Amino acid sequence: MLSFTEFGDTAATPPLVIAHGLYGSGRNWGVLAKRLSDTRRVITPDMRNHGHSPFEPTQSYEDMANDLAELITHIGGPVDLCGHSMGGKASMVMALRHPDLLRRLIVADIAPVPYTHSQSHHIAAMRAVDLEHITRRSEAAEQLGQQGVEPALQSFFTQSLDVAGKRWRLNLDVLEAEMDKIIGFPDVSGQFAGPTLFLTGADSNYVRREDRDHVKSLFPAARFAKLPGAGHWLHADKPREFEAALRTYLDA
Repeated sequence: MLSFTEFGDTAATPPLVIAHGLYGSGRNWGVLAKRLSDTRRVITPDMRNHGHSPFEPTQSYEDMANDLAELITHIGGPVDLCGHSMGGKASMVMALRHPDLLRRLIVADIAPVPYTHSQSHHIAAMRAVDLEHITRRSEAAEQLGQQGVEPALQSFFTQSLDVAGKRWRLNLDVLEAEMDKIIGFPDVSGQFAGPTLFLTGADSNYVRREDRDHVKSLFPAARFAKLPGAGHWLHADKPREFEAALRTYLDA
C-alpha cells in the first residue's frame, strides 16, 4: 500500500487526500496539509515509484487509481480528493472507477487529455548528478543547475533525494519507461457525478477552454476556476490563495 502521512484528527468532516504530481512526494504538500488540518484530517500519500511508497513495474493511471482506492478504503471513505498534475489524472481515473469512495474532487491544473511534453529530460538531469560525492542537497541542486534545470525545480527535485543513502527516492527507470502513459490519459468510460472543481493557474495552458466539453462528459458537475498570477505549480505560486480556494470549495 502507498506510504502516507496524516495531519489532524478531526472527524467532523470527510478526510482530504492530496495526490502529488510527477517527481513529487507527499512532503511537498506538508505545509498546506498542516494548515488545512485545523478543520479536517488530511492525508498526503507518496504515489507509487515516488518517495517512500513501493517501487512498482508500472506507472499507469489505472494502477495509480487502484492505489488511491486501496488507501481510501484503508483510512475509511468517502473522502475529498485533490490531485495535482499526474496526481490529478490519477484522481480523475479513481473518481470514474470508484465514485462511491469520493465526496468531492478537486483537480489542480490538469485535464483528462493526453499531452505532448515529455518530462524525460529531467530524468536525464537527475541521473547526471554525482550521488557518490554529494554531502548536501544544495550540491545536487547546483549540479542540476549545470544541467539546465531551473532553480524552482532544483529545490523540488532534491526534496526526493536521499543524501545519506546516495539515491533518488524516485524509480527513474520505470518513470522513464512509462512516460508515454504519464503524459497520456487512458480511454476510460463512466462518469463521476459528484461535485468537481477544476482549479487552474491563470498563467498555465494545461487546461484549455476547448477541453471543457470533454471534461463535462466525464464530470457533469464540473466547475472551473482560475488563480490569478499562478502557473502550473499553482499551489507553490499562490499557496494562500490555493488554500483559500480549497477551503471555500470543500466547506460549501
